[in-house]
Amino acid sequence: MTTHANPVLRSAPADPAIAAAHFAARLSLYTDVSDVHAAMEGDAPGFTLVDVRNGAAWEQGHAPGAVHLPHARIPEAAADLVDPSLPAVVYCWSPACDGGARGALALAGLGYRVKEMIGGMEYWVREGLPVETAHGIERQSADPRVAPASGLACSC
Repeated sequence: MTTHANPVLRSAPADPAIAAAHFAARLSLYTDVSDVHAAMEGDAPGFTLVDVRNGAAWEQGHAPGAVHLPHARIPEAAADLVDPSLPAVVYCWSPACDGGARGALALAGLGYRVKEMIGGMEYWVREGLPVETAHGIERQSADPRVAPASGLACSC
């Protein structure tokens, strides 16, 4: 009889203390689009949202309330655009793009506390969140495969 190893358990799960440390560190470095949107809807989100994409991408559409600071310009322009007393939350195109990580690294190197918004602009749009362009605020329906059908909050 041939037995097949369970691919999920091929590597044993981490010790609970190791897992707790890992996930605490992960949550200190990343946030998601739903939480960013919810915070941005309030009077004072407590962070600066930073779009690190290039000018053409910014013009195509960005999260309302974001500051435009392409990651290549961070060293010379961050002090003028990002309040160092607040954490910065950076985003780029998508989970397949390292631009957000490059922007977060550049800001951290300047002494900013920083998180990356996982999913980037791709998941912002896919979750049906508002997008700002030169024509104003636009909103499309959420992709039902990635966002709860009942509304914006996934209750997680």
